[in-house]
Amino acid sequence: MLIALPIYGADNEIYIDQSGTGANIDLEQLGISNIIGGSDASAGNMTALDLDGNTMTLDINMIGGTNKFLGDIWADNFTGFYEFTGGSNTFNIQVDPSNTYGADDSDQNVQVTGSSNTFTLNQATTALADSLNLDWIIQGSNNTITSTINIDNATNYMDIDGSDNTLTYVGTGVTASAGGYFYLDHTGGSRTFNIQQLSTQDNDWLKILSTSGTSASTVCVIQNDQGTSTSC
Repeated sequence: MLIALPIYGADNEIYIDQSGTGANIDLEQLGISNIIGGSDASAGNMTALDLDGNTMTLDINMIGGTNKFLGDIWADNFTGFYEFTGGSNTFNIQVDPSNTYGADDSDQNVQVTGSSNTFTLNQATTALADSLNLDWIIQGSNNTITSTINIDNATNYMDIDGSDNTLTYVGTGVTASAGGYFYLDHTGGSRTFNIQQLSTQDNDWLKILSTSGTSASTVCVIQNDQGTSTSC
């Protein structure tokens, strides 16, 4: 199944509830105050887009300001492309939050150009899922990024270019020798990074490259093989 919906203008809304295997969904919105969410939303009460199945591709392109995307993805073999251009946008996606399919074999790509955006991406609720490749490219300032990943063999690449950005990342895994890898390349002024790797049997790797000049910054890194969270 292929769904392609280009929308131009302001205050547009797309609501989707899709079940099945092999779906390819391509959504594009240009303008301000647009919404992509769930089919049971009502005026002033946004719910999550619902995709349920396996071997799915979701391609989101939102250009403008104060746009919102809220999605729940229940799938294995899921590929997501998310591109946001503009400021004050909100992005929230949960992949298999109740471990319905296991959230295995995912490839997700997030590209953001703009400032004062809020992004949340969580995948799986327990470390039973396997294999994730997650790439972030953030260009802009005053963005807030939150990500919780409960997956073995998870690879996270993050490139942030801008000042006053805030990142909170928590990664966990279970299987011995499966490994979790987090790579962060940052260029810009002051920033706040809180990174936790809490795998119980995995081997976790972390690499941070940051250039921030003389600006005041906070970087907290916690690696704890007991699987328990410790606050920065």
